[in-house]
Amino acid sequence: MRELSELLKEITGESGESSFNLEDLVNYRSIFAIARYHGEPIGCGALRPINETTAEFKRMYSRKNGIGIGSKILTYLEREAKNLKYSIIRLETRLINEKAVQFYEVKGYYRIPNYGRYIGRVDAICFEKKLV
Repeated sequence: MRELSELLKEITGESGESSFNLEDLVNYRSIFAIARYHGEPIGCGALRPINETTAEFKRMYSRKNGIGIGSKILTYLEREAKNLKYSIIRLETRLINEKAVQFYEVKGYYRIPNYGRYIGRVDAICFEKKLV
């Protein structure tokens, strides 16, 4: 997560650490996933509740590009969200993080008005996907 924070600071000017607290994972409907490649951690992602039907992805990261790690993390967290009875996934990224914006759009996430702490943030972009 430290590596992700450093990368986000390079891309956006902020580390993103203030929008995620490890205490968010205490809830039984939260998950933190770590992807490993030959035993080495190379990616992560978190799922936390917003309300009974909606969860939020946080701290999505893949160190290795082009081998599908980000997609595998996303697929895993979506499947677990369904198992936890969520019907909607939301997330936020920064407009300047074009790679992330494109990734989520390709994966079926659509833009929504900024929610929660992102309302009024012109540098933020929020997405949503309905799980079926």
